[in-house]
Amino acid sequence: MQRPNRLKLFFTALTLLHFLTFHAQNKLVMPEYLKKGDTVGILATARKIDLATIEPGIKLLESWGLKVVIGKTIGKEQNQLAGADWQRATDFQEMLDNPAIKAIWAAKGGYGTVRIVDRINFTNFKKKPKWVIGFSDMTVMHSHINNMDIGTLHAIMAISAKTATPEAIESFRKALFGEKLEYHIPTHPFNKKGKAQGELVGGNLSVLYSIQGSKSAVDMKGKILFIEDLDEYLYHIDRMMMNLKRNGSLDGLKGIIVGGMTSMNDNDIPWGKDALEIIEDVVKDLKIPIAYNFPAGHIKDNRALILGKSVTLEVNDKETVLKFE
Repeated sequence: MQRPNRLKLFFTALTLLHFLTFHAQNKLVMPEYLKKGDTVGILATARKIDLATIEPGIKLLESWGLKVVIGKTIGKEQNQLAGADWQRATDFQEMLDNPAIKAIWAAKGGYGTVRIVDRINFTNFKKKPKWVIGFSDMTVMHSHINNMDIGTLHAIMAISAKTATPEAIESFRKALFGEKLEYHIPTHPFNKKGKAQGELVGGNLSVLYSIQGSKSAVDMKGKILFIEDLDEYLYHIDRMMMNLKRNGSLDGLKGIIVGGMTSMNDNDIPWGKDALEIIEDVVKDLKIPIAYNFPAGHIKDNRALILGKSVTLEVNDKETVLKFE
């Protein structure tokens, strides 16, 4: 009787262990990409907005062969918000649970999504994920859902369709329909060279800061962090970055991508640095690739980013390259 080859058995076991370990670490689920004829729901999770304002967004989706369902929150108002918390939560829940709706597109940002996230039941969503799309205040949903190991789409909102650049719109289309997504961005003087691979997380810096310590807080360990912001005082940027540094969030990062830091404010006595200089000062000792001035955030050229997806970030002398696996 022939004895088993112990060396062969060893390598077979090692291969199996590697396979199981890899898949345990890469359990992230991506929603199904869209195809012509699919339905997208548009709603407001935060600030109020009327139907006329999102007409360009509706026409954009329809031009791609998609159907559109308008949420009950469009046109509603309670002071700044698109209806009461329960109304916005109900609208989101109904679209989340409706199997005919393949993606949920935020009409507008502002503030208010954090007030409804704990009202949402994600049970059905986890069984059959769908794309949740937007930026700014939608960072709450992105982080909350990414923590479930489900991908989301950081991209223009319905209100942005009229003013977004052709590049931003095309990147949104590619991301929605599952086409190849890859960016080559001009270099910036603050860039730190290097190459890293990891899950892309993040969004609006102010929102990320505000959900620290909650169950929606983004897990940054071993990840590539994207940040952007709008209309903040410069010392606020410093305070938020110092918080991320001191609470250890920056320690385990594989890379950082800094997007638009738009329309910043200063006091009568200047802070002395602009937003990018503030960020560079806080992260300068990190031994990871860092890319500045990436076209995403509160800018017209707001390129789509699939949060939760594995990416390769390469920062070299000539450019920043971001590839989605």
